Order: sequence, then structure tokens, then C-alpha cells
Amino acid sequence: MASSRARNNEEQQLQIHLITKQSQFAVPDTPYTIQSNVTTTELNNLVNTLLEASQNEMYSETEFDFLVKGEFLKTNLAKHLKDREISFEDVIDVEYVERFPAPEPIDCLLHDDWVAAVQSYGEWILTGCYDNSVNIWNMKGEHKLTLSGHDGPCSSVAWISLNEDSGIGLFASGSKDQIIKIWEWNCHQNKAQCIFTCKGHERAIECISVSPNGKHIASGGWDNFLKVWSASTLDETTGSGSSKKVKTDEANVRTPISTLEGHKEAISSVHWIDNGTILSSSWDHTMKIWDLNMRALKNEIAGNKSFFDVSYSHLNGLIIAASADKNLRLFDPKSNQGTIVKSTFLGHNQWVSSVRWSKTEEFLFISGSYDNAVKLWDYRSPKAPLFDLVGHEDKVMAVDWSNPKYMVSGGADNSVRIFKSRKVLEE
Repeated sequence: MASSRARNNEEQQLQIHLITKQSQFAVPDTPYTIQSNVTTTELNNLVNTLLEASQNEMYSETEFDFLVKGEFLKTNLAKHLKDREISFEDVIDVEYVERFPAPEPIDCLLHDDWVAAVQSYGEWILTGCYDNSVNIWNMKGEHKLTLSGHDGPCSSVAWISLNEDSGIGLFASGSKDQIIKIWEWNCHQNKAQCIFTCKGHERAIECISVSPNGKHIASGGWDNFLKVWSASTLDETTGSGSSKKVKTDEANVRTPISTLEGHKEAISSVHWIDNGTILSSSWDHTMKIWDLNMRALKNEIAGNKSFFDVSYSHLNGLIIAASADKNLRLFDPKSNQGTIVKSTFLGHNQWVSSVRWSKTEEFLFISGSYDNAVKLWDYRSPKAPLFDLVGHEDKVMAVDWSNPKYMVSGGADNSVRIFKSRKVLEE
């Protein structure tokens, strides 16, 4: 009987209301009667037929995704409604959005060792390697510079600033040698040197991050401490331009401005929510939000597995966390209704090592895993990624989406992979 009822549900007709927030794709505001077992293919045909009829020769066929109750339709409509206990008797609101196009593979940048860290800034890419080196590349795949100076694998890199007019860039690198180095790079002359050495961690550094205003660096590591450093080229005691006076003086050592204690195991990632607030994650199964003005813990979010990486979105205020149980989770740190975990994303089959939000698309993020895969997600589709970005032949150790045009990843196959957004290409 149960299977008979399910079959009848899929064979019956129902009414839908097609809605979109993209006004250029709006169709007449009226209910449409369809078979309940339609898929996105049939719904695409319906919307395109309606648009073609209303826009005539001006319209070119477009691919859409469809949402019901805020979640992408991945099965036929009847099953989607049944799984969510939505009545077939109601008029169903079906929202449609232009489908995000598959990213295009651009290049593979080969290194001499594992790539543990990667971050882009405009057309430039910083990488940190297990051979202790920091490297600068451009998006054309050209290697510009290799910097040595660390005595251990470079675990994290972060741009501080880059002035295209003067050609002067500042960036930081953190290493398992317990040291952060601040570098000054003259991109016109293609020369770089360490201008400050930051010392204070007692064990390997795992992560660094630069504040939105470029004034401070946050770092975390295997000593369980969160530390904050000055990223300014000015001497904080004199206000003078130290970089011009002692550019190559390794004795120009900086100590932390603040040391924040609270994590019980290694800190795996740090990110700035704003210039006075830091988000950290740890192997101790917690994320912590810190108030730097008060030098105190503002909020703690507990999980049931170690957190390997987190990313905070300034577009939606949400956190994506990567964990040891192969899953990604969406957290709303401001939620006061029900669980703070809003969705769980299934798709990787090994540890998820790295995750980053898009800077321009509020629903999109990428993840990298020890299963060699990079995946592009829309948080309205928790059961399946939008696309698999293939190419890595060993575990993925870092992903980055700092430049909206490019998704970048580094791995234990000694390579950096670059994918370009075809949405950018089409625009």
C-alpha cells in the first residue's frame, strides 16, 4: 500500500508558483499545473518556454536551478516534497535562480614539495611549502620568486597590502619553525626581503590571518595560543618607518601585542570577523570568537569533532567549518532559535582540510580534502556539491577564493591548481 501511495503521489498533478529574485527572468505571476514527478530538466524547459514566449527573439536559453523551501531540488519534485512533508494539496512556491556555471581549469603550478598554504591577491598568488620556502606566482602560471629564510615548513601565508602604483607589496608567512616573517616585495624589481621577524610562539605555527585594515596579524599554533602582532611597517614606539631603516636586519624582532589563552589543543585556523574580533578553531572541538578590545572570549561554539579549518562570510554572517568526520557544517553564530548548526554537507570521504567562502557570492564556498578533491558548494544544496574541481593527485591541504575570479588550491602532489569562474568569463 505504501509503495502504491508513493507512486500515486508521483503521478498526480499539482500547482506551482514560479518565483525569482532575478527580475530579468521573471515569468507571468500565475499558478502552473504540472506533473508532481517533474525534475529540474522539465522545470527548465517550462521556464525557458515561458521566457521565450514573453521576450520573443531577445531571449537566449538559460540554465536554472530550483529551490523549494530554501533547498535545491536534486530529486524529482514529488520526492522532494514527500521527504520534507510538504502537502501536495497546496500551491508550491518554486524559486528559480540562474545556474552557476562550472569553473574552468586554468593552470597547474608545480612546486618542489607539498603546498601547505595558498592565498591570492589580484593577479598574484602566494604559496607556502614543506621545503620551507615562500613562492610568488602570477595567474598566468609564471613563477616570479622563491624566498628562503624559514627553518621549517611554511604552513600559512597572508597578503597584508599591495600598492600597484608603487609596486610595493607586504605579506606574511608562518612556519613550523615557530616564527612569522613579514616580507616587503618590490614587484617592479622582483626583489623581496624579510623586514620583521615575529617571535613568541612556543611550538609550530599552523595559521595566520591579516585584519581587514591590514594593521594586525593573528596567529595560532600547536602551543594552543592565539597571538596578535603588528603588521605595520612603522615602529609602534617611535612612529618611524622601520622598513626603510633596517630592511635586512634580522634582529628587528617583534613580540606579540596580545596573547589569548583558552584553547586546550592546537589552533587550526584564525580569521578576522572585523578589526576587533577574531574567530579561531581548534583540535579541541571548539570555535572561539574573541573581543580584542576586551582581550577576552566573546563566544564559544562547541562541536563533536576536531575543527581543521573555518571560514567566516562577511556577506551573510555565517561560518563554514571543516572537520575530521569528513563533513562540513554551516553555523549561525547569532542564532538564538534551535540548533546553531544550520546544515551539514556530505560529499567528501576523507578529512576536510580547508574551506573558504566566496567574497562576492553569498551562498557559495569551496572545500578541499584529503580525498584529493576540491568541491564548490551552494549552502542551499547540502546533500551534493555544485561541482567537483578535479586535478589533484594527492591530499588537498589549502584552498583560497580571495580573488572572486579564481579558485586556487594547493596539495601534497606538489601542485597549485587554478580554476577560473566562468561566470566572470561570461560577464
